[in-house]
Amino acid sequence: MLLLIMVQMIDSFRGSTYHTCMIKAGIIGATGYAGEEIVRLLTGHPEVEIKYLSSRTYQGEPFTDIFSQFNTLLSDRCVSMDIAEMADSCDVIFLALPHGLTFSQVTEDILLKTVIIDLGADFRLKNEDVYEKWYGVKHTNTKILKQAVYGLCELNRIEIAASRLIANPGCYTTCSILSLAPLLAEKRINPSSIIIDAKSGISGAGRSLSRGVHYAECNESVKAYKAASHRHAPEIEQELSILAGEDVMLTFTPHLIPMNRGILTTSYASLKKSTSLDDLFYLYKNFYRNEHFVRILDPGKLPETRFVRSSNFIDIGFALDERLNRVIIVGAIDNLIKGAAGQAVQNMNILFGYPEEEGLTAIPAVL
Repeated sequence: MLLLIMVQMIDSFRGSTYHTCMIKAGIIGATGYAGEEIVRLLTGHPEVEIKYLSSRTYQGEPFTDIFSQFNTLLSDRCVSMDIAEMADSCDVIFLALPHGLTFSQVTEDILLKTVIIDLGADFRLKNEDVYEKWYGVKHTNTKILKQAVYGLCELNRIEIAASRLIANPGCYTTCSILSLAPLLAEKRINPSSIIIDAKSGISGAGRSLSRGVHYAECNESVKAYKAASHRHAPEIEQELSILAGEDVMLTFTPHLIPMNRGILTTSYASLKKSTSLDDLFYLYKNFYRNEHFVRILDPGKLPETRFVRSSNFIDIGFALDERLNRVIIVGAIDNLIKGAAGQAVQNMNILFGYPEEEGLTAIPAVL
């Protein structure tokens, strides 16, 4: 009896049904860039059985006809299945859809049956008016919105474990927030002084065709876009304000880089008092001391996107501008892994009580 009570207590903390068999997973939007990466990661996860691969575009087609790297590994055909049907037989459903397509589908009844991990933006912003302002769509599911937990694993682990609805963070936001979190949590910088210069590979725009991301339009060119108007800015501000205990407003400018994948953020902020590189190094190492996927580089070294490619790591380094008493923080992630699919799998591991690195142990692919 005592053992049973202990198991129930652990189960309650995990926020999910205690599993003695494989987790049954469904992916809606499985043929997008992030969706395909979820499939790849789950295929290598020892505790997961992929139950459904949903794609309206490729309904009825073998998944391997679209992504031949899965030949002999997957035999599934793409189905056009709605979330209500999938919830009846899946323990977890990953939603890899554009904004505006998920908040109307997630209901109380579905959350009683399954866990939802949403890689879109519909449950990330806590204020529905802010969502409407930045996305141009009225949020019609504010009751469910209040139940969502922002799924940045390193900062919200306890809340994630007890949730049924996870709002998986965006790629720019993951890199920006984790890069700046220790400085704001420890009151080391002026919250009104933050400037973030961010760069992304082209896969961040998704698989949908548009002129701005055609090869001929992007190759041999770097461009800024949506300066002072990018939708990830309020998401970054929301989470950094929680860490800082006060409102944070910042300047965020993204850039498109002619490479397939990767995010590099360079953040600037004014220090409240003078410090040293060694002091910053120990601040970051202590803040992230138990985090497998956060790698703090030695003083004087700065991250590169190639050293995190195809992995769930974030690399963070920093420099000091002593003339201006300003700190420069550089973060690097793979936008499709730590910035999307990898973080979603990490969230799933937390929810179901598995080690967070389960299925995410790949060493970065440098070339």
